[in-house]
Amino acid sequence: MRAGACRAAAVATGLAWLATIAGAADTPGFDAVRAAYRPSDVIVRDRHGEPLQSLRVQMQVRRLPWVALDELSPALLTAIVLSEDRRFWAHSGVDWRSLARSAFANAWNHRTQGASTVTMQLAGLLDVDLARPAGGRSLMQKASQITQAAALERRWRKAQILEAYLNLVPLRGELVGVNAGAQMMFGRHPGGLDTLQAAVLAALVRAPNADAQAVSRRACELLRAQSLACDGLASEVERALARRAGAMLGEALAPHAARQALAMVNAAGTSAQAAIVTTLDARLQRTALAAVHQQLAELKGRHVNDAAVLVLDNARGDVLAWVGSPGDADSPTHAVDSVLARRQSGSAIKPFVYQLAFERRLLTTESLLDDSPLQMAGGNGVYAPQNYDGGYKGWVSARVALGASLNVPAVRTGLLVGVDPLFERLNAWGLRLSESAGYHGPALALGSAEITLADLTNAYRALANRGRWSAWRLMPSATAGGAPARQVGDAAGAFLVGDILADNNARALTFGLDSALVPRGFAAVKTGTSKDLRDNWCVGFTDRYTVGVWVGNAAGAPMQGVSGTTGAAPIWHAMVEALHRGSPSVAPAPPPGLVKRSAAPNARQAWFIEGTEPLRAAIQGRPQADDIRRPPPGATRGPFVALGDEKTSGGRAFSQPVSFSAGISHPVNGTRFALDPDMPPPSQRIQFAGEAGRWMLDGRLVGSGSRVAWAPWPGRHRLELRANDGRLIDAVSFEVRGATLKASR
Repeated sequence: MRAGACRAAAVATGLAWLATIAGAADTPGFDAVRAAYRPSDVIVRDRHGEPLQSLRVQMQVRRLPWVALDELSPALLTAIVLSEDRRFWAHSGVDWRSLARSAFANAWNHRTQGASTVTMQLAGLLDVDLARPAGGRSLMQKASQITQAAALERRWRKAQILEAYLNLVPLRGELVGVNAGAQMMFGRHPGGLDTLQAAVLAALVRAPNADAQAVSRRACELLRAQSLACDGLASEVERALARRAGAMLGEALAPHAARQALAMVNAAGTSAQAAIVTTLDARLQRTALAAVHQQLAELKGRHVNDAAVLVLDNARGDVLAWVGSPGDADSPTHAVDSVLARRQSGSAIKPFVYQLAFERRLLTTESLLDDSPLQMAGGNGVYAPQNYDGGYKGWVSARVALGASLNVPAVRTGLLVGVDPLFERLNAWGLRLSESAGYHGPALALGSAEITLADLTNAYRALANRGRWSAWRLMPSATAGGAPARQVGDAAGAFLVGDILADNNARALTFGLDSALVPRGFAAVKTGTSKDLRDNWCVGFTDRYTVGVWVGNAAGAPMQGVSGTTGAAPIWHAMVEALHRGSPSVAPAPPPGLVKRSAAPNARQAWFIEGTEPLRAAIQGRPQADDIRRPPPGATRGPFVALGDEKTSGGRAFSQPVSFSAGISHPVNGTRFALDPDMPPPSQRIQFAGEAGRWMLDGRLVGSGSRVAWAPWPGRHRLELRANDGRLIDAVSFEVRGATLKASR
């Protein structure tokens, strides 16, 4: 016995002597250790700091953000000190009394008794050379550990030592630190652990890989040492040890946006810190997810499994909500981000076709377009576009053609502006089209090219911003892609498109007056459906926000009987209502260069780009020189006139200036008139004006005097002005188009 005691004393003395001669290596400071700490998970937060998503970036260990000592549960601090180092607050890094007792026990080959203090354990965690090997530390390693512990006590405060230890100590399996242990095992922040949970966690610090029975026994000892009962401990241990490997932290609100934010951080060449702050709004993100889940439940049975939502702030391009998929982790397409996936846009592309036509003064919103069967030679045969309902509407205004999403007029407008210029302009809107203009041909105007929901929604945002495009941003401190803002389309053309998309009467022909496209307040919105019902789109903007929605199947399978208004529009409507709850959207003021005119008496008023508005004098009386508006330089002209008013280039129709020579002043030879189905018939009479005489139309007398109003009839006509004695004064030919007779049903 005495010999054993002597050996123990010799070991303790030897360790103390070695500690004095070992010499401490460079001891890191507390601030340096904390700054070098890297969590295995990055927490992605919204604009207000609320957690949205955790992303695992290191797979070897599970280490969560560093937790300050004052954020930890008092019960946990008590249990850890009681379990690992009861004299922690009293010693100076080494508990020599415990060290001698441990040496004595080891000398007599008793059960190994540890004597490492919290400070000594921290020294082993900070220096890989001091980490405890499987066979135990050598005498020299133990001396180095003691030396490092003493150096830590000199440089660090006790509170810093305990804080670092609790963040770096290994726990069960891959878990490192009490933050990971508390959240992965108990689903709680370490500041919210109760006495039972604290005791279990402290027991695992001592024996990380012990079985449930051993952990329960050790935890109960710690509780009894504090005069606490062990009731319910076994079930707490069972739940803690049954944790799911790789479990998610908190809510999984925005997995796709979180990955995109992390990719942006990595692309910028900066390493991800413990948290990434985004422009997202957690409240709105939850609203978007709820709207997606509700709509997919409504569409159950129609082969619809996926949806995506993107909400942008108009002013800065901030992404406020980003739903890449419904969030069903069991779905095979869960990882597909449908905000960034390329798909055919269908009719959702049409606003940009008409904007280009308006900008180039080729059309006004009241120009007539022929919605009748159209066939064109294509690379693989004849291309014959059809409307969604399979029917045709005859002559319609550009306003109705776009609002009601008629396909043939859109193709005609695309041909009018040119496929190549349209392709270039769509790319200028940021749509990043693949292939070439020739590859898509006339079908480009109907959305044959594949684009992303992110690009399309941002292009609509540019329409809301009067044709000025800038990149959306997911990070408050950066702009995606670093692309500068640019003016893509003119403000007047963008305004006219928005005015049509907000006109419920314009879309009524196809969608009716009561649909999901009609929220409270101002909103300009367009739907789209791709070939074989594979994709539904609904994109639109208010005075402050732009919302884009896609509905379909991420794997590309077709839906059954689902259109843009029944698929994507209800989600869009729900988002717009949520965004403007208590603050209705207000219609924008027109930009400079627009005038509002009525095409005829008693007809509605419409916006026109200055220089393309109708002339008042054509039906008021003899034209005056001041009433003649010539088109801007470079505008296309043609002898095409809309009934009720004469137009110059860019109007609903085109005409040459009125002639004041003797004879017939109106109409001029070669004029073509087009009936407008939206105007009352009395407003569409053609005015014959000129010298006083007898007016003969196709050989029949229709009136006499200097002016005659004639109710038009389709066809080619010859108008003669004759003197009372029958002498021919003047003659012109003209054509009337657009009148159709519908068979009775």
